[in-house]
Amino acid sequence: MIFKKQAEEDFNIQAAEFPEMESLINRCANIYRGVPEWLDDKNNIKTINFAKSVCSETARLATLAIGIQISKPKGDPEHYKWEHVTTAEYAGHPINVYEDIESRAEWLQEQIDKVYFQIRHWVEYSCAYGTVFIKPNGESLDVFTPADVMIVDYDNQEIKGIVFKDSYTVGRKYYTRLEYHRFVETTIDGVTFFPYYVSNRTYVSKSPNSIGDAIPIKETKWDDLVEEAGPFFKENMKKITSPLYGVLRTPQANNVDISTPLGLPIFAEAIEELKDLDIAYSRNAGEIFDSQKIVLADDRLLMPSGTPVAAMSPQGMENRRNEMNLPHFVKNVFGQDEKEFYQEINPQLNTDTRISGINAILSQLGYKIGFSNGYFVFNESSGIQTATGVEAEQQRTVQFIKDVRDKLESCLNEVIYALNVYADLYGLAPVGAYEVNYDFGDILYVRENDRARWWQYVTTNKVPAWLYFVKFEGMTKDEAVAMVKEAQPDEPTLFGEE
Repeated sequence: MIFKKQAEEDFNIQAAEFPEMESLINRCANIYRGVPEWLDDKNNIKTINFAKSVCSETARLATLAIGIQISKPKGDPEHYKWEHVTTAEYAGHPINVYEDIESRAEWLQEQIDKVYFQIRHWVEYSCAYGTVFIKPNGESLDVFTPADVMIVDYDNQEIKGIVFKDSYTVGRKYYTRLEYHRFVETTIDGVTFFPYYVSNRTYVSKSPNSIGDAIPIKETKWDDLVEEAGPFFKENMKKITSPLYGVLRTPQANNVDISTPLGLPIFAEAIEELKDLDIAYSRNAGEIFDSQKIVLADDRLLMPSGTPVAAMSPQGMENRRNEMNLPHFVKNVFGQDEKEFYQEINPQLNTDTRISGINAILSQLGYKIGFSNGYFVFNESSGIQTATGVEAEQQRTVQFIKDVRDKLESCLNEVIYALNVYADLYGLAPVGAYEVNYDFGDILYVRENDRARWWQYVTTNKVPAWLYFVKFEGMTKDEAVAMVKEAQPDEPTLFGEE
């Protein structure tokens, strides 16, 4: 980390060292980005970047139909609705508080709604890097990977001191901000407490590989911040009980460095299997590419009719060969005797055997990550797929995703707490309590199976037909009722029309 030394000097701190974890995270980051160390153009070893795919699939399942509802607890008194804009101080800069906010819970809900569609990305990054950090920035929420933070103080997996690196570029100038969060032990009149402090330092450089020189924060886009902020307390001098950021870790135990507060990338224990998968897939693709028939023919068959081959000099023959525009599957061989030489070679594909090998690797790979055997399958026609039907044998997958969701809930609780503290500090919303409820989609749900089941309900007269079209075709009740009525012709009476 190019900012590590600068942070240590400017804040008079010392970074916690995790050399094994840093090495592993960097290795996994390269694999996730599609540049693993086993790429080999000479031997035609490419990557299908399955690490990215499995991280994305984990994030998709973990955030499937996620619902986050922040509300006032039962019994919490009503607060007056803010119907006008007032001015408050935010990090040393005057701002306008939100208007038309009925409660603290409503304001918190608005902040989470802003980043709702980013949550899946957070989970994917945490799967790839093992840990990500989510921090309020005054307008929204920022996400940081381990490469952009420096841990200073931690205890029993809880991070108490950390430096965040933020940056932007204007032309050929590279601006960097280091933001140091920590609790500071303080004793007054024999009473010990831990107020929260935030410090900012800004720099400018002409190279992305250097942090550059220190500059005043007012000369950057972060001019609404101050260099030193704190001590921070909640309303009525209540202590801040948690850092003002969230930490999203993967659920598996860290067997590389048990002392570190960082999590493991979900595929950290399956790197060799990822390598084997890329090699097996490359070999199969190469065999398919090379499976076209090859035609071997000598000069006499390839020369135009009437060419005096026997009388031509070696150089003249070579010139003739160079002039021939042959299909790529036709190879010219030199005639060695009086007989004209011609041979077709039709390579036999071993794709069935190779696909079986690929599926064996996929099964082992998915299992080591946390998925059930058979969840990932390679299909010859459509490539790698996930299991279409997730039944009882997929309970390992279900448990793995539940563990990821538990970690996500914990992180979101920390983020919402941080937002709530900022609301207290800078008067961003009415005072009030809140509670958070989470709801997740059922990963066992298969829409087509549900559709077929409901259609059977219709055909057996268990539910009206219009309800099916509302549920699965996106119609309103009136549209569905009208369509069903139009599709049912009036039955003639015994004596015809009356």
